[in-house]
Amino acid sequence: MAKPKRIFLVGPMGAGKTTIGRHLAQSLGMEFRDSDLEIQRRTGVDIPTIFEYEGEEGFRQREQQVIDELTQLDNQVLATGGGAVLRAENRQCLSARGIVFYLECTPQQQYERTYRDRNRPLLQTDDPLARLKELMQLREPLYRETADYVVTTEGRSAAAVANEILAKLGR
Repeated sequence: MAKPKRIFLVGPMGAGKTTIGRHLAQSLGMEFRDSDLEIQRRTGVDIPTIFEYEGEEGFRQREQQVIDELTQLDNQVLATGGGAVLRAENRQCLSARGIVFYLECTPQQQYERTYRDRNRPLLQTDDPLARLKELMQLREPLYRETADYVVTTEGRSAAAVANEILAKLGR
């Protein structure tokens, strides 16, 4: 298989999209981008601040614009935010413009990877694990709908997952 022009990573927070994306980009000689980091770069503030002033809807508007722009750039691996699949427009851009990998993991593993992270506004609740389970129930069918491939990250290193993706790409 020829080297793909665009690889997109979807999945829940804590699945390893950013870390695995960096590995993939380096292995393939591609650029790495992260939609959440791009939103922060453009606004000059962190995501919790955007949520505080604009709410989740304001953040999702910004996210949609960034995903539309970034999915048109060649020679890149793009890690999306966990909720990027909530908007049909984002799912369409991702599916139509590149190869999409759903990085799958359980809410328990997500919790273990994210419970100390204060930059995750949706987890600032009394029971973050219950919140992760709720989010997974809502989003998991959308991840599957969008993805060309599903790869589990459960209990695996970023390098092992990146190598599995490379194998699926015939690299």
